[in-house]
Amino acid sequence: MKSEKEKMLAGEPFDAHGEEMIGIRTKVKHILHKLNVTEYYTDKFEDTINELCPNSAKNIHLEPPFYCDYGENIFAGDGVFINFGAVILDGAKVTIGRKTLIAPGVHIYTARHPLNIKDRRVWEDVRPVTIGEECWIGGHATICPGVTIGDRSVIGAGSVVTKDIPADCLAVGNPARVVKQLNQKD
Repeated sequence: MKSEKEKMLAGEPFDAHGEEMIGIRTKVKHILHKLNVTEYYTDKFEDTINELCPNSAKNIHLEPPFYCDYGENIFAGDGVFINFGAVILDGAKVTIGRKTLIAPGVHIYTARHPLNIKDRRVWEDVRPVTIGEECWIGGHATICPGVTIGDRSVIGAGSVVTKDIPADCLAVGNPARVVKQLNQKD
């Protein structure tokens, strides 16, 4: 029989509110406290980032305050910069390509909840999010579960990304839509 964490990682419906999952998130909240409050100005700050996000490159930068559910499901590449106030609900894998810049207040969600109230009372599920290399995610943008954003794309401030965005595009709005091709050769 699978644990709730095993179900979550397999993308199956799971109980996020049981003792096992609350225990895992509570441990992460202690690490987040160190990151956001006690170690920002110390030589332990980078070690705390690596403790929180062990599957990310060693040279990512998280500007506090930063919030996530698990940390271990964040796979950020070399040179990723995440500005203050970011929230990543990482029940599923969140991949952030190298040199991607994430502005203040960006929210990235993998968690989905059933529309039916009876189901919503007992389970949720998750879908991975992938953000390509050298992207720019504008302030207070929201990236929804299951979305892929292609390399070098830009998401405008305040946009809500509900569907995949191809590489080399500017997408804006709610819901976000592609309004311009970028990086085209003359």
